[in-house]
Amino acid sequence: MSEMDPQTLAEECAKAMFARDRASQKLGMNIESVAPGKAVLTMTVTGDMIQGHGSCHGGYLFTLADSAFAFACNSYDRATVASGCSIDYMYGAKEGDRLTATAEEQARGGRTGVYDITLTNQDGRKVALFRGRSYEVRGTVRNSEETA
Repeated sequence: MSEMDPQTLAEECAKAMFARDRASQKLGMNIESVAPGKAVLTMTVTGDMIQGHGSCHGGYLFTLADSAFAFACNSYDRATVASGCSIDYMYGAKEGDRLTATAEEQARGGRTGVYDITLTNQDGRKVALFRGRSYEVRGTVRNSEETA
């Protein structure tokens, strides 16, 4: 049996993971693209996501960035979790905004990695910058029974 090419593997990992990811599904996230160490997800800000100052609650922005991070760092079919994350909010997102989270691997070695995620709105304005640190655990992404 020949080894799967990296792009196909990344796509299969994303498909398997998204099928189990009820949180991202419930928030209306879509995977626009995935590649080894990269992922682009989108989400539209709904009225239920608006906080008391009239903009999108930062927790939803963090969740979108965290999901993009997860799909990027799990694109090698090695079960990987976050070991730490930080976010800087740059600009408020409003109801109806279509947000894009672009995750890119910065470094990966041994069992750890570093990923930067940029959140932008439909006008290309930066909404937030997120950095995630990953750690590989046991198991694979496509066969979730192994990751227990």
